[in-house]
Amino acid sequence: MSATSDTTPRRPIVAANWKMNLTPSEAARYVETFVARLEDGPAAEAVEVVLAPAMAALDRVAQAAEGTRIALAAQNVSPEPSGAFTGEVSAAMLADLGCRYGIVGHSERRALFGEASELVSRKAAALLGAGIRPIVCVGETLAEREAGRTDAVVGEQLDASLADVPPDRAGDVVLAYEPVWAIGTGETATPELAQTVHQLVRERLRAHFGDAGDGVRIQYGGSVKPENTALLMAERDIDGALVGGASLDPESFASIVRLAAAGP
Repeated sequence: MSATSDTTPRRPIVAANWKMNLTPSEAARYVETFVARLEDGPAAEAVEVVLAPAMAALDRVAQAAEGTRIALAAQNVSPEPSGAFTGEVSAAMLADLGCRYGIVGHSERRALFGEASELVSRKAAALLGAGIRPIVCVGETLAEREAGRTDAVVGEQLDASLADVPPDRAGDVVLAYEPVWAIGTGETATPELAQTVHQLVRERLRAHFGDAGDGVRIQYGGSVKPENTALLMAERDIDGALVGGASLDPESFASIVRLAAAGP
């Protein structure tokens, strides 16, 4: 299990981002299968398990997961508390549905919907205001990596995306490093490469939050699958995974959770 510089353990957190997949009925059936796969082991206790279904399936997943240790997450949120914003969903609405986490700044939101880090920061603050923990995503594109700009891009995204998060709320934030070039491509950063960026993120978190930055959990998100989970989780500053495609199969995601629970 990853540990902070003072050897205080950080509980691993593994989140499934289903993106725009699984209808409400399919999502409910998924939860039943997934829970059954974890019943015979300690994985659900050793690892914090988070499911982020499509907005339309949040209520059904909440019902299906009732009485389990599974935490519910939203894939997006409006920075506004209420008002004439057709199609948007507020943090208060998500809290009422039972969401404990919310993903903000995912590379697809940044690239496909033009979301800047300043907006990501406002969304993170909105979630915190409603008692929901934000999972703040940062990561570089292939062009940025090849240009040698990984450190600059990730650092700038992190600083701007956390601008509205006060230091005393650092413990309520999760960071997710997702190399954009490895999402949905089958490519994965080597554990050593991922650790290098996670260490950079850790240093920026310390600069941003002080000593509290050591306690912030940092997930890796880039084509995570059962075959690479154990090696990734063995790295010092990798505290979990934000899983995309591999999380759509409950068997596969259960394997990832068990591997994360086993530790190095």
